[in-house]
Parts: sequence; structure tokens; C-alpha cells
Amino acid sequence: MQKSILMDKYHVYSKTIKKENTKFTNVTQFLNYFNDKIKADSNTKFIGFFNHYEHTQSLENGEIAEGITDAQNIVFCFGQKIPNPIILSVRPRSIAVVENNDSFIVSFMEAPVVEATAKMESWVNSIK
Repeated sequence: MQKSILMDKYHVYSKTIKKENTKFTNVTQFLNYFNDKIKADSNTKFIGFFNHYEHTQSLENGEIAEGITDAQNIVFCFGQKIPNPIILSVRPRSIAVVENNDSFIVSFMEAPVVEATAKMESWVNSIK
């Protein structure tokens, strides 16, 4: 798992998985895997799937980087508390899965709660 700063401000975790190193053959299988993890966690709420590739492709001026063949997100929330009105601006969470020619890239933005980030990191690292 690699931690980086995207666009000089977003703390992002990502993992590149070569296609020959995983049992998953498409983005949907990754999303279903994460959905199982979400459903198994009593404190986490599944919200939905977002097909970012399809959305971007449908835009008149949409651009998709060369080599990307699919790009989707699973959206969910860990929020157990609303300690202030601003915390909602960093919720819900999302894990992105992008397919390119030879690999899948799984990524998510660091959560404001350390335990949430650790849980997402463990979900991604548990992919076989």
C-alpha cells in the first residue's frame, strides 16, 4: 500500500495489483468484495456504486486517460458520531477501483478517523 499526496493536498492510499496476481478479472468483482466487507461490519453503511468511467465517457468534454478501461467507486459511511456540523463535509467514504491494460489500481482518501483509514487499508491489503 502506498501513501501519497495527490494535487499537493489529498492524502491518498493506493495499491496496484497486476492482473496475473489476483483472482479478480474485472472491477465489479472488486466492488462486490468490498461490499461484502462493508456488509460484514455492523458500524458501516453501504450507500451505492458509482460508475465514474461511464459518467465521464457520457460527457461531451469528458476525458479518460489512455489505458483506463473501467473506473468505479463503492460509496459507504463509517460515521458513528456527528461531533460537529462540519464533519459531514468529509463523509461519506469511497474506494475507487480502476482497471487498465495490465493491472487494477485500488485507492481511497485518508479518513479523518484513524480507525476508518486502518479498516479500509486492511480491506485493500486482504485482496488475494
